[in-house]
Amino acid sequence: MPLTVLPPAAEADAILGRQAARESAARTYARALPIVPVRARGMTVEGADGRRYLDCLSGAGTLALGHNHPVVLQAVREVLDSGAPLHILDLATPLKDEFTTELFASLPEEFARDARIQFCGPAGTDAVEAALKLVRTATGRSGLLAFTGAYHGMTAGALAAGGDVDARAGLAGTVQQPVRLPYPFDYRCPFGVGGPQGARIAARWTASLLDDPKGGVEPPAGMILEAVQGEGGVIPAPDEWLREMRRITSAHGIPLIVDEVQTGVGRTGAFWAVQHSGIVPDVLVVSKAVGGSLPLAAIVYRGELDVWAPGAHAGTFRGNQLAMAAGTATLRFVREERLAERAALVGERMLARLRALRCLLPAMGDVRGRGLMLGVELVDPQADADPLGARPAAPALAAAVREEALRRGLIIELGGRHNSVLRLLPPLTITDEQVDAVLDRLGEAVHAASALPAALPAARSGLQR
Repeated sequence: MPLTVLPPAAEADAILGRQAARESAARTYARALPIVPVRARGMTVEGADGRRYLDCLSGAGTLALGHNHPVVLQAVREVLDSGAPLHILDLATPLKDEFTTELFASLPEEFARDARIQFCGPAGTDAVEAALKLVRTATGRSGLLAFTGAYHGMTAGALAAGGDVDARAGLAGTVQQPVRLPYPFDYRCPFGVGGPQGARIAARWTASLLDDPKGGVEPPAGMILEAVQGEGGVIPAPDEWLREMRRITSAHGIPLIVDEVQTGVGRTGAFWAVQHSGIVPDVLVVSKAVGGSLPLAAIVYRGELDVWAPGAHAGTFRGNQLAMAAGTATLRFVREERLAERAALVGERMLARLRALRCLLPAMGDVRGRGLMLGVELVDPQADADPLGARPAAPALAAAVREEALRRGLIIELGGRHNSVLRLLPPLTITDEQVDAVLDRLGEAVHAASALPAALPAARSGLQR
């Protein structure tokens, strides 16, 4: 039987159709971004239909250097050509030793001096589970302090620590719920004051709860937080608030876990987001970019917490040699090329242009972020504002903007409350020309979507249900 060759667009549609028929209903990005990537380099992705896109998703922050960076490809080729074992459980290898050395060299000196590392399963959520297990083992306690808006993964313990109640629907009784604390959110301050005062009240709430002998909170095993909430809507924590969380946890003997799965390796304009505030956590959770685009996850923690017995935590795929080689190359390149510093500068430039766009496009309610972790919250500009000036979120408009952006060759994703925040996570290697192209296309997409008759009314009715 002769082989039928379909036109590129038809073949892409056929692949998408087979995916829809075969894959789980839980698939996410594939629904919102109906493209079939076949080639990628740097920030550019080419689909099976021949179209090219600028990728501002970067594997949800995994691709610090973009797609197929030469230093990553070279590191992987060298391992493949060397005959080194690719699967080694937790045995010592030169590749693991080199990766660990490079990783520790990137950490705050006070933390690295006595740190230990535990390699986990391949995903960030596995490392979060390991962190929770570690502090519970070390303290003999079981409770947890976590924050509104948090996201730490989709396995049971990590899901419980997150703030998304919809994601836990149907799982009642299978996860241990933490004590939920307020995360400072300037645009939608839970206390109705915003700014530094809102952050001070949030910190005071936490301190009061732990100091009050009748507050109903038993001493927890740990506190887990993000220095910049990603899935929660790109919300940077004020540095002073982070320092206060460190002071409170230290005073109460509570291990502080900082989830840097998405913020690490230069993303926020410092190699690790904790370095902006100067705090030193007890446990650092790392994944995504540390594997150089390949699966790798680990926790790094203070030596005094290292009370595990041999085999107390394990995982078959904790020794990914290719990921360690790719990760070493990525960590070294980010350090040597000072890409964290560049991320800070480029991020400020992008924020400035986004704020200028906000003055022209009233549906852009808030612009925020740190480094190259940026968010634009879309709102209904015709609705009444709250006392702080924030208008209702516009999820239907955000979805329309994402679609309009894709039509213009720009890949972005949504997050935040009501999925109304446009998230920008470009690679740290983004060029000045690509910055301009991203912002031009984004502005055009917001303008076009705002003119669609269904977008904002749909947003209003969706929030009223």
